[in-house]
Amino acid sequence: MATVTDENPTTTSPISTRRHGDVLIVLSNNPPVNALGAAVRQGLVAAIEEAEADDAVKAVVIACEGQTFFAGADITEFGKPPVMPWLPEVVDRIEACSKPVVAAIHGTALAAVSRWR
Repeated sequence: MATVTDENPTTTSPISTRRHGDVLIVLSNNPPVNALGAAVRQGLVAAIEEAEADDAVKAVVIACEGQTFFAGADITEFGKPPVMPWLPEVVDRIEACSKPVVAAIHGTALAAVSRWR
């Protein structure tokens, strides 16, 4: 999945997906700490929509490359106009997925991700 972002139509998403049998692996690669910036939030929603649209997908695993799972907000966005979707909307979308979604948490996991079950 190479999703372009709203802020820069030439930038590919830090979120990629791949299949492992009937499981969709959603992988974040947003160094250094997989901050939950707009491109990550948009990519997560797109990945859940991809899973929902594919009847062969039976479950979703969200994981991160690098040393940490999502480690909080993207501080480069502070003081700028908000870019949708907001994190609570992303979490709501993940929780509303008709297929089981598991977060493969490793390293530090801070801030809003504590709401994930």
